Amino acid sequence: MTQEPSAAQQAIGDITPKLADLTYQVLFGDVWERPGLSPRDRSLVTVTALIALYRTDQLGFHLKLAMDNGLTKEELSEAITHLAFYAGWPNAMGAADRLKAILADEG
Repeated sequence: MTQEPSAAQQAIGDITPKLADLTYQVLFGDVWERPGLSPRDRSLVTVTALIALYRTDQLGFHLKLAMDNGLTKEELSEAITHLAFYAGWPNAMGAADRLKAILADEG
């Protein structure tokens, strides 16, 4: 029986197979599973870091994951608003736009 390829393997496995394996096994298989923070808290930390550093390529994925991990639209909205003053207005505006698009796609 073959194992279904991970999301990382599907996205980048043909170009960078080792990075895909590390993403799946280490980042999501080990780091995200550590008991020190809940998945919800890890998502909040990750989303805020991505917004603060203007790492928009992965922000959409992590906003969706954050909602799957229990963060609400209102909580993400508050985090984005709060970050406007610490991470910059353009970063927050971009994140707000991304969250709006995700919520529109979900209906």
